[in-house]
Amino acid sequence: MSQSVFELSESQKNELSAMFADRVNMSKRERHFYNHDVGALPSMVRKFLGKAEPAAIVKLKDEDDVVKLLEFASKYSIPVVPRAGATSGYGGVIPTKGGIIADVGLLDRIYDVDNEAMEATVGAGIVWELLEQRLNKRGFSVCSMPSSAPAATVGGWVAQNGVGYGSYEYGWSQDTILSARVVFPNGEIKEFTGDELSDIVANYGSLGIITQVKLKIRNHENTVAVSASFPDASSMQEAIRLVGERKIPLWSITFINPEFSDLKNKAPARLHHGEPVSEDKPELPDAYVCNFFYPASRKVDGLEDAIVKAGGSILPEEVGEHETGEWFRSMKVKRLGPSFIPAEVVIPADKLGKVISEINKTVSLPVLMEGMVAKGDEVILLCFIPHSEKSFKFNMAFPLAISILRIAEANGGRMYATGLYFAKDAPKVYGDHFRKLMELKKKYDPKDIMNPETLTGRGSFNAAISMSRTFEPMMRIVGNMSGVGDTKFRSEKNIPADVISHAYTCAQCGYCVNQCDQYYGRGWESQSPRGKWFFIKEYLAGRDKMVQEQVDTFLACTTCELCDVRCQLDLPINDSWMTMRNELVVNQGKMTIPPFEIMASSLLKERNIWGEYLKNREEWMPEDLKPKIKDKAEYAYFAGCTASFVEKDIAEASVRLLTDAGIDITYLGKEESCCGIPMLAAGKWDVFEKIMRMNIENMRKKGVKTVVTSCPACWLVWDTFYRQWAEKLGIEYDFEAKHYSQVLQDKLDVLSDKFVKPLDRVVTIHDACHMGRAGGIYEPPRDLIKSVPGVEFREMEHNRENGHCCGSVLTLVADPEVADVVGNIRLKEAEEAGADLMVAACPCCQVQLRIAAESSGSPVEVQDLSATVARSLGYNIPDTTNDALTAWITFDQMIHLLRPENMTDLMVELLPQMMDAMPAPLKPMMKMVKYVPGMDIMMKPMMPIMMPRLLPGMMPKVMPDMLEAVGRRVQMSDDLREQMPDLMPKSMENLMPNMLPQIVPLLTPKMIEYIKTH
Repeated sequence: MSQSVFELSESQKNELSAMFADRVNMSKRERHFYNHDVGALPSMVRKFLGKAEPAAIVKLKDEDDVVKLLEFASKYSIPVVPRAGATSGYGGVIPTKGGIIADVGLLDRIYDVDNEAMEATVGAGIVWELLEQRLNKRGFSVCSMPSSAPAATVGGWVAQNGVGYGSYEYGWSQDTILSARVVFPNGEIKEFTGDELSDIVANYGSLGIITQVKLKIRNHENTVAVSASFPDASSMQEAIRLVGERKIPLWSITFINPEFSDLKNKAPARLHHGEPVSEDKPELPDAYVCNFFYPASRKVDGLEDAIVKAGGSILPEEVGEHETGEWFRSMKVKRLGPSFIPAEVVIPADKLGKVISEINKTVSLPVLMEGMVAKGDEVILLCFIPHSEKSFKFNMAFPLAISILRIAEANGGRMYATGLYFAKDAPKVYGDHFRKLMELKKKYDPKDIMNPETLTGRGSFNAAISMSRTFEPMMRIVGNMSGVGDTKFRSEKNIPADVISHAYTCAQCGYCVNQCDQYYGRGWESQSPRGKWFFIKEYLAGRDKMVQEQVDTFLACTTCELCDVRCQLDLPINDSWMTMRNELVVNQGKMTIPPFEIMASSLLKERNIWGEYLKNREEWMPEDLKPKIKDKAEYAYFAGCTASFVEKDIAEASVRLLTDAGIDITYLGKEESCCGIPMLAAGKWDVFEKIMRMNIENMRKKGVKTVVTSCPACWLVWDTFYRQWAEKLGIEYDFEAKHYSQVLQDKLDVLSDKFVKPLDRVVTIHDACHMGRAGGIYEPPRDLIKSVPGVEFREMEHNRENGHCCGSVLTLVADPEVADVVGNIRLKEAEEAGADLMVAACPCCQVQLRIAAESSGSPVEVQDLSATVARSLGYNIPDTTNDALTAWITFDQMIHLLRPENMTDLMVELLPQMMDAMPAPLKPMMKMVKYVPGMDIMMKPMMPIMMPRLLPGMMPKVMPDMLEAVGRRVQMSDDLREQMPDLMPKSMENLMPNMLPQIVPLLTPKMIEYIKTH
């Protein structure tokens, strides 16, 4: 039988690493992120669960991987827990016996779509939303899908068996599945079809790992909704009955109760950069709102009559349209929670009114209800009681979920699913199916390796749940008195109150995970927004620590804002990470990403991040353009650092386009500074403020009203951050900001007659995050490139609001290898779209994509939008690809040098100079290490204490030699090399206090060895 395995042996670790390389993670810190699903257990109940942390996480990319992992697990009797989206809340993926988490998310291929048979064969790890999108392109749709489709996987829905959108027509998930391929721990691979298939559904991964699924599909067409309100649940029940009796061909029926409608109306507006975003949403009535969905081509005669006859009222069309758009966003009301106590039950449709009435009478706390009607006259009723898991009263109120379950059972219903939390009820819930599962378990998994305890439960935890059932009447009384009202959060452990509020509000639904570039760039839960919210809760509870690795996780986020778009709760995720940057770096003095210290020194000295001289800032401008630049004008061109010093084609082309279009512009020249966004994102907000003040003052002297940028980040700063900071600091600010493509969009008629050179290329465009999701600027750059003759324009799969990030700047600076992964995914999308040229309207995106293209050998060429358009106007704009790659070499080498292990090597080289620089009284003590036995052992614990105190005094003496050593490791321009004596000391002064704890353990043994041998 499998044993509890919370740590692997060294030989097992080596064996696992040899098999899966970088797709296995055994970090103790990372493993902690895989001990939960979406459910929030009360603290008292959680204690009964005991330790639940895996010994390793393995990402499986194909069936061969699955076989190898299960052979390994079988050999050592190590438990294996299959995990996909982790979107269920029943404890189905909790590793109660440790072992290995088998992440199946990479099993996401579409193997075949049979147009005639209307079948699709897919990897079990494919997310429903992605499958639906790709089927739509072929003219098909899935038959039904879970309400968590943006995160749930096909295999996960089979493993649980559920109901979702489309289940009114097509039934439970098993009813739309034709076959499932399973790898068992005994080495057998079997494809289940027909009646056999029903034997393995709802097995929670306790039999084997599902690798492939064949499912029914249907023709795709738009879905239409008729929304209706009902005064009570009984009238709604009658409408549902009449619809079934009349055989009205609906696809899906869902509903919410008045309490849910009320909270949907009260849900706070989405915040974007701290400012509310107006949303055109209809007001829902204080009633039961039922939505009847059907494909647009179907005739649903009699539907409205059935609604009215039952006592309902037809709601305006905009309600149905809005509710259709809200399919997967029902948890938005959790913003008003911030926590939910869930109870999910299945009841007969003809008992719907009675069950809801009894719940309302039995449970005094507000109960939000969302229902789905399934084929076969069943209703899945999802009940949520708003509460706060931070409150001790959460423990008292949680048993109310048992009260709702007992009401369902008394009316011929049952719980929706069991999982670990209700494992004791599995025989009753699943009946003969459970007996069959246990027989298959003995046959295919005799060692009980697969997800042990999930179907059978664990003693103490089962006992706690059973006690709740036994004492339900008494606990209900206490629970009904355990409301918390509005939850007020306060700052704790240096985490701001609003960030804590969002952490507890997060539904852990996983919508933000798969599309997050930090997640798919690195592959681990800790990097996802969901993971960061989970960390904050664990940190506040004392179950995790704010180590530098976690600080880096907050800092490395690219600020692409895609998580904000994906979040069904509309949490201000990007803004929260910006707040954390300030808190961690400025207020707590944690280390920022090391290269940003060099950038900051360069910024303060020469006003740019590239280590170039300020005097050279305007050298990009050709002589023939200079007369066209006005001393003062309403429009000012703001070039930014990268366009000024590296990709100079962007600055030249932008100004040529603007002046050719008849726009009078001025330019700050040597008075221009970096916009400062690298410092804002790096948490060095004091530097950002200094730069901001200079730019605003210098722009005001030029009489400027509109600042035109070629860099989206510069646009975002001038449009949003400067304005907000100016208001906060009491600085006058009346500038408008525009990207050059916005200005030129209205001048395309002027430019159209000037094109002399057709492009004759298949072109796609990369949407820059800092003006796309940050500003909604999507069409101007498209209109500009489409105006060029000979352009065959193609969209990438992810575009506009859903466009993927390029991986710059923060990730590129923090971890270039990860940035390569992110950038190459974007380039691959361009290649799949059939494009041979990708244009970018952002200098930083262009640098990153060019670096990624070089590393991968991508056939897609990357060029600047403005330069491409200007060349078609006949201008000889140089290609700056080599300039960008050469400039990046310095950063790349500096990034690698500033890693602890490489800084240690640098300091080992400087040990002679460091010994000479030590205070005179310490030198004899150092010699004693060589001659006195045991002195080296005494020295080890002293070094972490001594080095931080000694180094500040030693650094000035060692610095000349350090500069030479850095110069041997980092390729620099002449300008940067000249400036390093000014830039390096301050950077080291800021870095060393935080970096030394990482370096000293590596340096100490080498220092002792040096003393002994010299």
